[in-house]
Amino acid sequence: QVLLVESGGGLVQAGGSLKLSCDASARTFSRYTMGWFRQGTGKEREFVATINWSGGSTVYADSVKGRFTISRDHAKNTVLLQMNSLQPEDTAIYYCAAGLKFGSVIRDGDMNYWGKGTLVTVSS
Repeated sequence: QVLLVESGGGLVQAGGSLKLSCDASARTFSRYTMGWFRQGTGKEREFVATINWSGGSTVYADSVKGRFTISRDHAKNTVLLQMNSLQPEDTAIYYCAAGLKFGSVIRDGDMNYWGKGTLVTVSS
């Protein structure tokens, strides 16, 4: 069982930055691929970024590439999502997830554990 708790969401103006954090309560944290997904109002949940178990490989959605950076800290069992140059279309609930699969395409079904999400609102 992996418990995931997101934090760091909030209201920011377009062009601003936020850093999301996901704390994982699992002794086997280092085994898991970690990911961030988001769901805007009236939209399906979509993939944002993922990082493999070692932190050596990452994959990003085209919509956030070059603006968002995912990283992990094994000592703290934490995954971070640094979000820069935020735009109103980035407004969504952001979810942290853990799974055992890593690849160039990550879907909801590939992740086994989910946090409850943190809201990011970007004003224009």
